[in-house]
Order: sequence, then structure tokens, then C-alpha cells
Amino acid sequence: MGAAAEDAVQQLGLLMDQGALYPSPLQLDGGAADENVHQGHPRETMLRFLKAREWNVSKAHKMLVESLNWRIQNEIDSVLERPILPVDLYRSIRGSQLVGLSGYTKEGLPVFGIGVGQSTYDKASVHYYVQSHIQINEYRDRIILPMLTKKFGRPITTCIKILDMTGLKLSAMSQMKMLSSISTVDDLNYPEKSETYYIVNVPYIFSACWKVVKPLLQERTKKKVKVLSGCGRDELLQIMDYSSLPHFCRREGSGSSKHSPADVDDCFSPDHPFHKELYGHTTEQSSHKELLKMGSLHVSIPEPDPDDAKIVEVIEAEFHKMGRQNGSTNGHKV
Repeated sequence: MGAAAEDAVQQLGLLMDQGALYPSPLQLDGGAADENVHQGHPRETMLRFLKAREWNVSKAHKMLVESLNWRIQNEIDSVLERPILPVDLYRSIRGSQLVGLSGYTKEGLPVFGIGVGQSTYDKASVHYYVQSHIQINEYRDRIILPMLTKKFGRPITTCIKILDMTGLKLSAMSQMKMLSSISTVDDLNYPEKSETYYIVNVPYIFSACWKVVKPLLQERTKKKVKVLSGCGRDELLQIMDYSSLPHFCRREGSGSSKHSPADVDDCFSPDHPFHKELYGHTTEQSSHKELLKMGSLHVSIPEPDPDDAKIVEVIEAEFHKMGRQNGSTNGHKV
């Protein structure tokens, strides 16, 4: 890392210590929010926020303080004490919000599979899906990454994500608000947590959208996105073992990524070890509380960055365009 980057880290550290420019949330929370963000590695956290704001120290400081305040105001530090109940609701969310930990790269980074094309988000309110997403983020950051850091003897603070586009349809446009909310939460409060995004099982609809979206992305983001051929198995095996491949990358051909909630090798399944461990953890943590709060955790969704909002508009416009070309904007598979 260059001298300029190190200087930026030092400047940001001084601003955080002094509570300059913005009220310090640490005075409100006794340090809990801060500790849960950096997990003993404040330098790596400051680097992530600096990268997200193109090394502008003032903007990175504002972003970090606002993120810490967001955590306090929305009780994010207790989100792992709030299991989604009843369990049948939790299982239905897992079956409609397809995401899971499939394994680890050879360098020790967690590998998350995401079923973009087959997620329906139609079994619960937006609040439950946002809560579920944040719980996965927090379990990753508080449990998985510290465990890997200890195992490998060096800070491991990022992951890779493999996005399965199987089944992507024009009807996915109806999910844009949900996806935008989740993306905004990540962009503003968990920046630079993904080392690389691998896109697999790509249909025409994605290719068409990617052509118009790619020019709008920052160069840093473009370098992170890699669109692979087919299920991406051969390329991914260069960075991970076969056992860590998500189920939808293990074989080519029709139906290679079909989701089966009863299959424990399916990283989306609520019976997969990762999801059982996560749900077991939240249930155990809740048992230490005198009163278990029922219902979803209503998290305020920050306003998206104007550039990100523009990208959403472009995607929606492209979906409409393809819908008109195919004579339908509702459920027609492309």
C-alpha cells in the first residue's frame, strides 16, 4: 500500500478519535457498535470506507460515522439475538431469499452463493428479508471472519460472492425495490466486503442489462465483477476446492442449479450446516434475554447513493424495453 493510502488511514483515525465534524456515536453506545464493525481490526475497516469513498478522508469519515449511528439507531448490534419466528416463517424466507455459505477459497475467504434468478421474495414482508440479510452479514463479520482470521494468522475481512442467474426473468423487475433496499444497506454499512463477484449461468436478459449497466459502474467495481462461462466450474476450481463450489456450479446443463430446499448440499437450504448454525446461534442468544421480541426488526433503509439510484433506473428501463420487444413484461422468460 502506498504512502498516500497510509496517510489517509492515519487522518481518518485521528478524525474518529477526535469525534471531529460529526457527533461520535461511540459516546452513545459505549463502543459496542464500533467493536462489532471492526472486530479488532480498525485499520482494515478504515481502509474499506476509504476505498468506498475514493480515498476522500472527509467523505469516508462521514460515511463511517453515519454507519455507526445507523447501527445504534436500528439496534443492529442485537440483531443476532432476534431469531425469525416461527421457524416455519424462517424456512419459507430461506426458500425465497436464496443465499448461503458454500465453503472457502484456498486463501481462506468465505464463498457465498446467491440465487439471483430464482429468489422470489414473496413469503414475508420486506422487513423480514432485510433482517435476514443483515443477520447473515453480522454472523459473517462477527463469527466467521474472526474465526478465519485466527485460523490463518492474518486479518480476513472480505468474502467472494457467486451469483447464479439461472431462471432470471423480466418479472424480476417487480423485485427491484427489495433488491435496491438490500444493496443500499450493504453499500453504505458493509462497504468493500466482497472481494469479487462471479456471475454464472447467465441468460440473455442479464447479458443485455450488463451491456448498459457496466459503463455506469466505477472502475473499482468493474474490476470486481467477473462473468464466467456456463456454471463457471473450471474457473472457480482455480481458487477453491470442489467441495466449496456452490451446488449450482458443480455441473453444466439444464437444471444444474435447481434449488432443492431438502438437499443439505444445497447452500440455500435451511438444513445446510451454515444456516443451521446461524439460526441456532440467534436462538441461543435470544434465550439469554428476559423477553424475546416477536415480529420483524424494522430497519431504516438509508437513501441510496445517486449513482446507484441511476443504475436501478437504467436496469428498469432496459427491462421495460425487453418486455416491449417480447410482448410481455410479466413473467416472460428471456
